[in-house]
Amino acid sequence: MSCTEASMDALRQVGDDLADAVVAELFERGEVGKFNTLMRYVSTAGAPLPDGLPDVAREYLQVTSVPPAWVDWNEMEKARLFFIDNNVHISTALSFASMPACYVVPHVAKLLSATHGLSYPSKRMAETGQFTVYLMQPDAFEAGSRFIPAAQKVRLLHASIRHHLKRENRWDTAAMGTPICQEDMIGGQMFFSLLVLDGLHRLGIHMSVEGAEAYFYAWRVVGAILGIDQDAVPKTLEEARQFLDLYMVRHMGPSDEGARLTRQLIDLYEEVVPGTLFDPLVSALIRYLIGDTCADWLQVPRTSWDTVVKTVPHLLGVLETIEDRSPLGAWALDRLGHLTSIFELSSLTRGRVMHYAIPEQLKQDFGVSTTLGRTHRWTPPVGLK
Repeated sequence: MSCTEASMDALRQVGDDLADAVVAELFERGEVGKFNTLMRYVSTAGAPLPDGLPDVAREYLQVTSVPPAWVDWNEMEKARLFFIDNNVHISTALSFASMPACYVVPHVAKLLSATHGLSYPSKRMAETGQFTVYLMQPDAFEAGSRFIPAAQKVRLLHASIRHHLKRENRWDTAAMGTPICQEDMIGGQMFFSLLVLDGLHRLGIHMSVEGAEAYFYAWRVVGAILGIDQDAVPKTLEEARQFLDLYMVRHMGPSDEGARLTRQLIDLYEEVVPGTLFDPLVSALIRYLIGDTCADWLQVPRTSWDTVVKTVPHLLGVLETIEDRSPLGAWALDRLGHLTSIFELSSLTRGRVMHYAIPEQLKQDFGVSTTLGRTHRWTPPVGLK
């Protein structure tokens, strides 16, 4: 595939016809509240759908209950093993690279500030972490798993935000296209796949080409389930790089919302990290992984740890050597990684299950500026290709 300004502009005009039609009918019939209430009981794949579920929602859930027919299950298993081997590092990249990258896109930062559900800052991170853990379970697509229902709800959540913004005239469609459009959804897929791999590379994690491609492939499957146009989405890491570079040139820049969301993210992880001695490490990791330009846009504070954090790849290299030379060491580190990820997720969710409900209204003070910061280009850290 070839990405051009014209092809990206076309993607800005397109949403998700299937999910958009479902949400529009639920709102028209006043059935959103009923849907949200009943869907709290639909958390595992294959479970009977509750009585009283609106017909349009029932049909949607049935149509979207199976993964795409083209899924290569060998690749998905490789991706799962890659996740198990790198779960802490992936969580670090998601938290300190992927999420801040979302905030550097001004209109995305404004969208993330639009729903009442983000009134406490851990929600977005909890949803992302929980979603990724669900995806990387061995039974992610089988009866009893939680991934498919979560994906179905996220897709409707995106459609509901589009519905609100258009209906309430809170979005300049002429200037910015459709809210949560195909370009932004593909951009998000790149943030959670390619930028995670970039983060691992920046941290000095040794990855095989096969493992990296499998992880990227798993997020292609996720994108398809979330309604991304498979004719437009990058199919290879090379195509993904081309898309992401152009997306960055088009949209990334500073915004008040991005800086505020980043401050919330930093505060959240400083709270999760025991004590206060290591608090500056949070800001230092963000700055190290996304680069000074983006970090300055997001008003990430500079700390004395900015130099110290550059030694992290060396420390991780020592741990990888232990893994390579000792089966027992590899098992212990994998187990420690699993427990660390579970602790982090538990801290973010506060013991709750994220339900991805359709918001019945958006924040009243929501507004979108047409200034998207196209004059700045984010340069990946040296060594990333």
